Amino acid sequence: MTQARIEATIPRRVWDSRGRPTIEVEVRLSDGSLGRGIAPAGASRGSREAIDRRDGGERLGGLDVREALAAIELEVAPALASTVLTGPLAADEILLRLDDTPTKSVLGGNVTVATSIACAHAYAASVGLPLWRVLADDARPSGDAQVSIPLPEIQIFGGGAHAGRRIDIQDLMVIARGASSVEQALAMTAEVYLAAGRLMAQRGAATGVADEGGHWPAFESNEHAIETLLRAIEAAGYTAGDEVAISLDIAASEFGARGQYRLGLDKQTIDSDGMIDLLGRWLERYPICSIEDPLAEDDLEGMRAFTQAWGKRIQIIGDDFLVTNAALIDAAAAGGACNAALIKPNQAGTLSEARDALGAARKANWSTVVSARSGETEDTTICDLAIGWNARQLKVGSITRGERTAKWNALIRAEQALGAAAFADGRWLRVSNAGSP
Repeated sequence: MTQARIEATIPRRVWDSRGRPTIEVEVRLSDGSLGRGIAPAGASRGSREAIDRRDGGERLGGLDVREALAAIELEVAPALASTVLTGPLAADEILLRLDDTPTKSVLGGNVTVATSIACAHAYAASVGLPLWRVLADDARPSGDAQVSIPLPEIQIFGGGAHAGRRIDIQDLMVIARGASSVEQALAMTAEVYLAAGRLMAQRGAATGVADEGGHWPAFESNEHAIETLLRAIEAAGYTAGDEVAISLDIAASEFGARGQYRLGLDKQTIDSDGMIDLLGRWLERYPICSIEDPLAEDDLEGMRAFTQAWGKRIQIIGDDFLVTNAALIDAAAAGGACNAALIKPNQAGTLSEARDALGAARKANWSTVVSARSGETEDTTICDLAIGWNARQLKVGSITRGERTAKWNALIRAEQALGAAAFADGRWLRVSNAGSP
């Protein structure tokens, strides 16, 4: 535990991977230690997640953060001044006193999460340990907390709000179930990414790069995108399902509400039962091990029905449906909806609340996936969270673009320190269908 006090809390405007302004907070302690944290931003957002504080108006498309920077200077910095950080999450108590609203509507979620991250890093620097280590020790003070290098979930094709809605599915990803280290998992994924690029080039369908670095191609239908991903896995020389499995982020709230789902690429509108049937056909036909937000956030009955039908065969992740909220996770678990939770710190607003959400998922015997956002930066804090909290899975986008590879490279360094034995391999993940169609 450090006895250093917070001497300065300094905000600055920086830029995310979409060229939009965001907030970096730098916290300096009396012993010379410092920590920085940057707030990411999502394109597809749950209606109940923490709200970013933006200026509105015409400047920078209404996305400037001058008001948020002023809030840090005038409200947050004075409240934190001279505080002794007794742990990596100690400052969160003060932040939550300043703004106890569920969506951080007073200060703004970008204000609170950047400050929370910065204070955690400052504490870790003061005690001379990696952030993942102090997070683990904070969770289990005896110092023997289990840590792991998470299994990567990596985008190959981007769609939905991340790629001009060219396809309805938001993320088509792979999980290298057969890898024995994160270094091997990344190499296997890179081979699939390259193979996918070759397939797209052969048919003249490669059109750009999506928000999270994945290919942004033209497809004939949503299922055609899944089939192409399967072919890319096979073209890379891997056994689909066994060595490399498919993971989908449907992000159904982006095209569905009140039990109706409009699939623009497929030119059809279906109800909740129809959506469940469609996903079921994909699961029977393709080697899929994980589906995120298969139904919209307002479709509780649909999510329950889908979980009842498929929850014993695949991982069903709640993102917009749960928004990294412990109470929503408790309610979903009690109601039989989902069996896994996506953990996004900026959805919650502070690291403490993200940790509580992960704890609620763990209490329900759910799996957990720490996740980045589509608007990202070079900040690699989520790697520390996934390792220190033993989340066992990490999702940061594709294997291209610096804001993505910064995270994957951080995992490689951590694995060298901890050893490949710490890697959370994916053999425990079940696959819906390990054969080709």
